[in-house]
Amino acid sequence: MSSLPQPPHVAAPGKPASGPAVQMVVDALSNRLASGDYPRGSRLPAERQLAASLQVARNTLREALDILEQKGLIQRRAGAGSYVVEPEHWDNAVPVAAATGPLHLHVTRGILEPEIVRLAILNMPAAGIETLAQLVEEMRATNDPAQFTRAEEDFQQKLAEGTGNPLLVSCYNLVVKARRQRHRAAMLRRLMTAERLAFQRCVHAALLNAIASRDIAAATELVQEMLVEEQRLLMQED
Repeated sequence: MSSLPQPPHVAAPGKPASGPAVQMVVDALSNRLASGDYPRGSRLPAERQLAASLQVARNTLREALDILEQKGLIQRRAGAGSYVVEPEHWDNAVPVAAATGPLHLHVTRGILEPEIVRLAILNMPAAGIETLAQLVEEMRATNDPAQFTRAEEDFQQKLAEGTGNPLLVSCYNLVVKARRQRHRAAMLRRLMTAERLAFQRCVHAALLNAIASRDIAAATELVQEMLVEEQRLLMQED
């Protein structure tokens, strides 16, 4: 069987977060993808099963899956697992995400997120709000920084979808890709303390209530509060 064509190589900025174990998993899974063990469009085995088969910790596996997603080889869907990406769906936005630094990302989020929450409150149906509630529950149930951060990113992405504006959704999908860069994930693992997780849980619970109540002013203020807190963390990291 012919091997999968590879998307253009993009060097991630900053010091790579992966170590030998992560690279081993990336190589092993890349080989399985290339050999057709996991056919295009199929769902990968569950994380627990994959980690056991590769004899690595689940955190190591998740880092490797992040890298494969950045390469455009898989797509990770909230609550549904990881899927092998069809070649025609390989993401040409990867180079843009890889070139986006923390300041670029924060400025863009400051422009988009307050307007996203305003439009979502105006347009999001009740089913969308229920999905947000499930993601807030995921944040409440985990103390793992990587799992928490992914649920938070999925929350913001669902908000964008709730605006009903496909161009805005597309723009924010690129923001999410930039947020999932390896060097940013490594930074968050250092900064996502128990105190930080508790703060984020409280703010997201309050934000959910504001959205459910269709309170634009309160929701916008909470989004701004989260952005200010993340700016403080970025300055602390510098």
